[in-house]
Amino acid sequence: MAGVAVSPASLLGLIAEIIDIPANTGVFKKDCADLARRVCLLTHLVEEIRDSPTPKSDPSSSLSPSENDDWWSDLVVGLQSAKRLLYAATSFRPRESSDKAAKKISFHFQCVAWKLEKALSGLRYDRYHISVEVREQVELARSQLKRATQRYGSLNSKRFSIGFSEPIEKDDVSTNTNSKVVTEEKLESIQETEHSNIPEKKFESPRRRKSSSVSLAFFLSKEADDERSEKAVITIYDNDSTKNSEEEELTIPEDFLCPISLELMRDPAIVSTGQTYERSYIQRWIDCGNLTCPKTQQRLENFTLTPNYVLRNLISQWCTKHNIEQPGGYKKGKTKNIDGSLRDLTGDMSAIRAVVRKLSTTRSIQARKTALSELRSLSKRSTDNRILIAEAGAIPVLIKLLTSEDIETQEKAVTCVLNLSIYDPNKERIMLAGPAVTSIVHVLRAGTMIAKENAAATLFSLSFADESKIVIGATGAIPALVHLLENGSVRGKKDAATALFNLCLYQGNTGRAVRAGIVNPLLKMLTERIVDEALTVLSFLASCNQDAKALMLKANAILPLVDILQKDLQPRNRENAAALLLWLCKNDTERLTFIGRLGAVVPLMELSRDGTERAKRKANSLLELLRKLSH
Repeated sequence: MAGVAVSPASLLGLIAEIIDIPANTGVFKKDCADLARRVCLLTHLVEEIRDSPTPKSDPSSSLSPSENDDWWSDLVVGLQSAKRLLYAATSFRPRESSDKAAKKISFHFQCVAWKLEKALSGLRYDRYHISVEVREQVELARSQLKRATQRYGSLNSKRFSIGFSEPIEKDDVSTNTNSKVVTEEKLESIQETEHSNIPEKKFESPRRRKSSSVSLAFFLSKEADDERSEKAVITIYDNDSTKNSEEEELTIPEDFLCPISLELMRDPAIVSTGQTYERSYIQRWIDCGNLTCPKTQQRLENFTLTPNYVLRNLISQWCTKHNIEQPGGYKKGKTKNIDGSLRDLTGDMSAIRAVVRKLSTTRSIQARKTALSELRSLSKRSTDNRILIAEAGAIPVLIKLLTSEDIETQEKAVTCVLNLSIYDPNKERIMLAGPAVTSIVHVLRAGTMIAKENAAATLFSLSFADESKIVIGATGAIPALVHLLENGSVRGKKDAATALFNLCLYQGNTGRAVRAGIVNPLLKMLTERIVDEALTVLSFLASCNQDAKALMLKANAILPLVDILQKDLQPRNRENAAALLLWLCKNDTERLTFIGRLGAVVPLMELSRDGTERAKRKANSLLELLRKLSH
């Protein structure tokens, strides 16, 4: 294999193949999913290396890695081994294989993590045009791989090297599986990888971008801090190992706990002060006549409870990662609490079934509206109600009513669907309920302004799953959302912006959004002081789509960005403005000179001194570029 160069394009094809290996079954389900997710984080790194321009000073030279780059060779070998390992692990059958084989596969997961971490540690960022955001992704992948290496204890590099060089034998997988496929995978050479084509993105088999939700949280919330200084501690019992009855202490991040109940939140909701609470507890607080925020003691401007989708998704990911059964779930008339106890909901279920039956059978428009109002109220109130309403069969009925000619019926129906989608298992039910997305898009185009707002929020809620992003993007939702972005109310524009951001995390939708005209409405929002959402989406588009970047420059986006940098009172907006200016100007001397003349230096210096870590990095990068111009 030595001496054979593997191009970035070929490596992207290999990464795509790894991501597409199904990892949803088997003993090593979690190990496979974790490895695929970490490999997925490397996609943007390889893309930026592929797109790195040839140095002007030496046109004959190339920034592309070669066989002489140790880190690149290690990365190629590590990814090829990861692919072979995933095929072996997903084919493993514990009843038909020895305990030794299982241990060997586990050790190979550790060896592959070590090899990939070793490769990334040798990467020289200064040689390639690697953006700060991609560097952050690479460092995240490195830290995860390092932790994975140490999962089963500390082992020296010599043992890893020996273990890594040992092939996974045929006996390591089930004898009932197609051993020919496994053997062929083991014999795959770098030459074959080099000449393989990147698979086309097919509707039936989408590429799974496991980092999408993490990226969303990065842009829409404060920077994640993996090492929380204050954590709550709970004890989790492993029900599958009752013989040993071993206890394992697990720490819950403080942000995942309700400030009132101090329990893990399952339905986090935001109040007007920006604080997040478990919905049932804060609703009880308000119902008791309290007018202030429990945590800050500030007076509540209103009593609207906004679902915190981002935090809900992060909690769900955390529970999945640590094999914790999430609260909720309806079975035989009962739901399970976080402590494992059961609540009897038989009585509530009977009442809800009656409302759903009335909704589906009545021919009276007024009776239908009354039933919808009751379901809307119930679905807003608690997670238990959302579970019960879905179990009662309401979702197909509600989807059918989205195309009703009565605008009030349509508005109430889409609001019910939005409320039900807050509970994660209901998202899949909605997506599978006939022409659900098409019907929601119909509301987005033809409904009242309130209905359009709720339809956009529903698409945002549904789009957390990567498969859903593809389905929603293929149904014509993006042009409708861009239209709302341009012509909607303030709330409608915000809902459209957050939905479009989430959809664009799937690469195929980014081009759709740019072609639909997303850039100009976003730039207009900057002048309308709807800054936060607009900057979030613009920053993302500039980082991944050259056409979007060109449109921003053509529309002279630099002027409003510098204005935000100088005058906006929100630190987050100044931070995102600096990030976007860096994307637009870092390789353009003329525009760097322009922002210097506009007076960007002073606010950038303030940001580099007083901002968040991310803000300081962005500001310092711009200041360094401006300093180089002056010399």
